Amino acid sequence: MVNDRDQRELLALDDALVGLAKVDPELGRLVELRFFGGLTIEETAEVLSVSPATVKRSWKTARLWLRRELERGTERP
Repeated sequence: MVNDRDQRELLALDDALVGLAKVDPELGRLVELRFFGGLTIEETAEVLSVSPATVKRSWKTARLWLRRELERGTERP
């Protein structure tokens, strides 16, 4: 069962993911593959036709972007 706090956190995460996909659709796709699809760095690189090093850099960027957005959301009234 999802309590109110968990529900707010899930909605905030969803909003952040939608925002990321609008700003950078490729990063949005990468998050889908890694986080929701459970793909490894190597598997994600293969699906996206990029190098594993590119996936690692992009994954770091996406996580930082999402963290920043989630932190901003907690600062709002």
